[in-house]
Amino acid sequence: MVMETIDLRSDTVTHPTLAMRAAMAEAVVGDDVFGEDPTVNRLQEMAAHLVGKEAGLFVASGTMGNLTALLAHCGRGDEVILGDSSHTFNYEAGGMAALGGVQPHPVQNQSDGTLALQDTQAAIRAHDAHHPRTRLICLENTHNLCGGAPLSPEYTAQVGALASAHGLRLHIDGARIFNSAVAQNVAVTDLTGPADSVTFCLSKGLCAPVGSVLCGSEDFIHRAHRVRKMLGGGMRQAGVLAAAGIVALEGMIERLADDHEHARQLAAGLSQIRYIRLDRGSPQTNMVFINLTPDCPLDAPAVAAKLAERSIRVQVKGPRRFRAVTHYWITTSMIEDTVEAFRDNLRK
Repeated sequence: MVMETIDLRSDTVTHPTLAMRAAMAEAVVGDDVFGEDPTVNRLQEMAAHLVGKEAGLFVASGTMGNLTALLAHCGRGDEVILGDSSHTFNYEAGGMAALGGVQPHPVQNQSDGTLALQDTQAAIRAHDAHHPRTRLICLENTHNLCGGAPLSPEYTAQVGALASAHGLRLHIDGARIFNSAVAQNVAVTDLTGPADSVTFCLSKGLCAPVGSVLCGSEDFIHRAHRVRKMLGGGMRQAGVLAAAGIVALEGMIERLADDHEHARQLAAGLSQIRYIRLDRGSPQTNMVFINLTPDCPLDAPAVAAKLAERSIRVQVKGPRRFRAVTHYWITTSMIEDTVEAFRDNLRK
């Protein structure tokens, strides 16, 4: 008998629900490069309305969405202020510099995922021919490397005010921004309102198979549409993908609370096991960061290998560190099985 895999490496491993598959099969399509795919157009309108913006643009991935935003906001020789632990700075292949001639100005992320306001202020360049021109501030909400931390509406408003005071734009990498809104019990527009642009992923906790949406003003999306074309992101009959995104937006947002509860259950069980220490405050949303104590006889790769023998997959993040991410396809019984497997493998 083949055991069911418990895949906690990321919420990117989600696959579409039966409702999504049915919607994809029945999707009405057209040529989206010509703006004629009605399903893509509907998704873009829904997404923009949800985050309080005028228009949306369906893109292949969050990385494409963020790069499209940066290139639509900035020109060659401009500079972007962003976190040194941000996804855009660390995990998007240097696209802003390689493809756009845009210089990143990393600022230290605080443990809660924020950029200290005084650090952000200090990073804004003076008007001087020797300096690159500061054009944009980027935030990440929730913040992946800071434990899935949700950024608050109050903080986001402060950064938005700072950007506005200096004539800068604000972009939010909101790959998991609906997790943030659900965790804080606030409207997502409370988190996106101060931003000039925001991306969010359909293919993580929302469970669609492909895609993200970039949202902003009509004028911004007009510029972004050209950038998307330049990046090779013009997808023709993309309604077959957008249909799954529509199902995601209609029915998968509020249930993210279930993923957060499963993460809390996982953390509660693991915290009782010898040799395991969790990051302080973990989990804040759907990510649990797990550390092995110095006296543990096994390292993280060895533990991960033993878990894999029981069809449990976690992401190794260092010699003695893991990340486990809950999502739609993780159940309470799977959480219990995972805790038991950790306990068995770490029992002396």
